[in-house]
Amino acid sequence: MPPDATETQRYRLSSLTSKGALARLAGIGAVVAAVAAAFAYVGGWLSPDRLSQAQIIDRFEHLNGVHPGFRRNHAKGVCVAGSFESNGQGMRLSKAAVFEPGRVPVVGRFSLSGGHPFMADGPKDVRALGLSFRPLHGEEWRTAMINIPVFVVKDPKAFYEQLLATRPDPATGKPDPAKLAAFTAAHPEFPAAMKVIAGHPFSSGFADTRYNGLNAFRFVNANGVATPARWSLVPTEPVVPQTPEPAKSEDKNYLFDELMARLARGPLQWHLIVTVGRPGDTTDDATTPWPADREQVDVGTLTVARAETEAPGNCRDINFDPLVLPSGIEPSDDPLLSARSATYSESFTRREGEAQTPSAVAVPIPGKGS
Repeated sequence: MPPDATETQRYRLSSLTSKGALARLAGIGAVVAAVAAAFAYVGGWLSPDRLSQAQIIDRFEHLNGVHPGFRRNHAKGVCVAGSFESNGQGMRLSKAAVFEPGRVPVVGRFSLSGGHPFMADGPKDVRALGLSFRPLHGEEWRTAMINIPVFVVKDPKAFYEQLLATRPDPATGKPDPAKLAAFTAAHPEFPAAMKVIAGHPFSSGFADTRYNGLNAFRFVNANGVATPARWSLVPTEPVVPQTPEPAKSEDKNYLFDELMARLARGPLQWHLIVTVGRPGDTTDDATTPWPADREQVDVGTLTVARAETEAPGNCRDINFDPLVLPSGIEPSDDPLLSARSATYSESFTRREGEAQTPSAVAVPIPGKGS
C-alpha cells in the first residue's frame, strides 16, 4: 500500500519556487496530484478494452483508501442552501429558465480536494463549490467549480498518464522525478497551465474565494444562436490573500469552521459572471485561458444562506454531474466533460451502495452546542 497520499493531493504552489531541478519536479508532482484530485477528470476513453471510469475510481481508492459512504474525491465537505437571483442579463445568451429574471432555490456543497474525509484542512488545499440550481418551472442545472483558473492537462489520456507519473514512491513518499520529467516533456500544455495557476494565489478561506467552471460550454438563446461560454463565481466579500506560509492551525476543520462562523453573521454572496467566447477561442482544452478582453456578463447573484450537516435530502446524495444541463446550455467539444460525468457517476454508485458514514464536518445546531 502507498503511504498516506494526503500530502501529494494538496495544492502546494510554494514548492514551485524551491531550489534545484529535482525539488522543482517534486513540487510539480505535488501540485498536479492535488489539482488532479480536484476533479476526477478521466474518460473519453470509456470503451471496454481501454480506460474505464471504474479503473479511475479504483486508482483514487488505491491512493486514498476506501472510506465507505464518502465521495471518492472531495470527500470532506459541508452542504449549503440558498438561492440565485437572476437579473435577466443572461437571457440574450441562453434560453435556460435559470436566467429568466427572478429567484430560484439552490442546493450546494463546499469541499476540499482529495479522498480523505477526515484530513486536516490546509491553506493550499484546492477548494470547490458544487451547485444545483432548481427553477420551479424549468430544468435543473448542476455545476462543479474549483478555485484554480485552468486545469493542468487537456485530455483523458494525459490525465491517466499524470496519475501514474505523480504516484508517490513508497520509499520516499514523493513522485519519481524521472517519471515527472518524462510526463512534462510529453505534455507541453502542462508547464504552461502551471504558470497560469501560479499567477493566481489563493485567498484566505471559502467565503472570499473565486470559483471557476474550467470547461467551456455552449449557451443557446431563444433564437437558436449558440455562443461559447465559461463561468465563474466572484465573491462580494473582500478578498484576503493567503499568506505564503500561514501558521499551522490546531483546528483540523478551520476552513469549514470559519465558513460557518461567517454564515452565522449573515448570508454570503457571489456574482455569477459568464465569460463570452469569440469564434476561434479554444473550447476543447481546459488548460488554455481565453484572452482577458473577452466580454464578461454579470447574470445574477448567488446567495448562500446557511450550512447543513450532510444528511438525506440535502447535498449528500447529489451527484454534481456537469452534464446535468437545462435546455439552453450544451456541452462543448471538451473531452473532459464526458470523463467527469462518467467518473462522478461511478463514485456516486459506489458510495450509495454503502452504509452512510457520519459527515466529517458537523454544523452546530443553534442552542444545542457544537
